[in-house]
Amino acid sequence: MLRAKRGKTGLRTVAEEMGDVSVATLSRIEQGKVPDVDTFIKICRWLDVPTDTFVVRNEGETLSQTDNQQTIVAHLRAERELDPETIQMLVKLVNLAYTTKSPRPVSEKQE
Repeated sequence: MLRAKRGKTGLRTVAEEMGDVSVATLSRIEQGKVPDVDTFIKICRWLDVPTDTFVVRNEGETLSQTDNQQTIVAHLRAERELDPETIQMLVKLVNLAYTTKSPRPVSEKQE
């Protein structure tokens, strides 16, 4: 997610934006290493996502509607291919979809 959001922006620039995070640390994280708690929080703030976006749940445990909504919004905000205005419109659409009652359960097939 970090690599997706930064796009072509260099690690040095991202490290400066986050503050007190080294380029080497960001590089290790992009290679799959787990950051310490302080760095993790700085990354979440930079990504503008809640920390629970990255929490692994137990097998069989389902995401709540709020978790699903937050995950979708987090992925949209990390998207670099779309312009910011389009992303903001999609975020509003997702939020509206989750606050508006559906006429039938989501599990029913759409025809």
